[in-house]
Amino acid sequence: MTETTSVAADQLKTIVERLERLLEEVDGLKGDIKEVYAEAGANGFDVKTLRKIIALRRKDHDERIEEEAMLTLYLEALGMA
Repeated sequence: MTETTSVAADQLKTIVERLERLLEEVDGLKGDIKEVYAEAGANGFDVKTLRKIIALRRKDHDERIEEEAMLTLYLEALGMA
């Protein structure tokens, strides 16, 4: 192998190893999140509703308002509001 190829291979290996470590951390965090939801459920909170609240809070305010307006419009069109 040439020196350039060797350097590129080393960089690639480093990147792959970093990604693997980060993915391991993500897996650990997913486990932690699952535990928190389980704790919330054990304390009487509705986990499905909590997940929706978290999803809403992660959205931009304007995006959330627009989505809620569209939902209301569709519900009204279907006679569900």
